[in-house]
Amino acid sequence: MTVDLDDLLAALRAGQTITGGSPLHEVMHHASQEALQITARLNGTYHPPERVRELLSQLIGAPVDDTVTVFPPLSTDFGKGIRIGKRVFINSGCRFQDQGGITIGDGCLIGHNAVFATLNHDLDPRHRADLHPAPIVLGSNVWIGANVTILPGVTVGDNAVIGAGALVTKDIPADAIAIGSPATVVRSVPGTASTD
Repeated sequence: MTVDLDDLLAALRAGQTITGGSPLHEVMHHASQEALQITARLNGTYHPPERVRELLSQLIGAPVDDTVTVFPPLSTDFGKGIRIGKRVFINSGCRFQDQGGITIGDGCLIGHNAVFATLNHDLDPRHRADLHPAPIVLGSNVWIGANVTILPGVTVGDNAVIGAGALVTKDIPADAIAIGSPATVVRSVPGTASTD
């Protein structure tokens, strides 16, 4: 049976395990090579903002709104799992492992060197090459500080702030400020319904 990128995307969106060495794994590897080529062009020299958005659109396979700003370098080993809203700012040095899906809501700010990881390897050494995808979702107006790492399956609610250097291992509610490793909610964002 022949599989293609659409089959892989359907399996990833369903949270299906991608078995190491399987036809789906081979398709993932091929798609990764394309993503590496596009990011090499994106990161290899200066581009004006409109060209950055063009390359980003090629990378993710969908239009990127004119209000999106990305400061390269940006690394991803897949690209097709990324969805970006309007008025999004992504600072330099970010790394997106997006096979499990990364959704960035409208108005999000992502600081330097943030890492979004949407895959886990199997814990059983006999199946360590198997990949388990789980999405990362940022609501609207989320601010991710510099050097934050977000792990698979995490949702960050609207207006939330993740402090610099945090390791986000579980969902963060809307209007919350979370810091630390693992990230812990310490208070609410000023001016939100939670604090009024």
